[in-house]
Amino acid sequence: MRRKVKHICAIFIITTCLLASLSGCNSGTDSSTSEKGTSEEVQQASDVVEEMQQSLEFSTRDIEGETYTQDMFADYDLTMVNVFATWCSPCIREIPDLQKLRDEMADQGVNVVGIVLDGVDISGNVDEEAVEKAKILAEETGAVYPFLIPDEEYLNGILFDVEAVPKTFFVDKNGNIVGESYTGSRSLEDWKEIVESELKGITQ
Repeated sequence: MRRKVKHICAIFIITTCLLASLSGCNSGTDSSTSEKGTSEEVQQASDVVEEMQQSLEFSTRDIEGETYTQDMFADYDLTMVNVFATWCSPCIREIPDLQKLRDEMADQGVNVVGIVLDGVDISGNVDEEAVEKAKILAEETGAVYPFLIPDEEYLNGILFDVEAVPKTFFVDKNGNIVGESYTGSRSLEDWKEIVESELKGITQ
């Protein structure tokens, strides 16, 4: 049964990614459509996501085969987790800026981690073609921060909430998701302002 659930979840994620790709990596909503009938469902889904987002526990590999767990967050006050896909142009364009942000804010206790959302296929297995593309992207963009492949639990289910890429959220040194999440790419200066704000939030 557990394997069947994971298979269904994997299908959901891949389908979401494909739909997002058809709309420029973003999934929009029709403002003219009434949400009255779905407000309770949205609230329930939000409550579930909020519950799951208390902390992260995982064990996964990066595109080079190195193993990572939630312990990776302990050495930094704040880690920026950027979920992207190898087919998403806005995702790719901002990777060099994310590397610059990591370089320039490391002395403030800031780290950056990427998650290759399409690093697993529809069955939940590692998609070697996507992994190879991610390796090429890392080389071409100069990114040296880790590109992680989604684990079997999709980071405690957090990745189920990704409706469009890039999607970015923040984690403190205890592995707790903190602050706001952000959909869409941004400039280096915009990200710096956001990160500084998130840093203030965890120190207050």
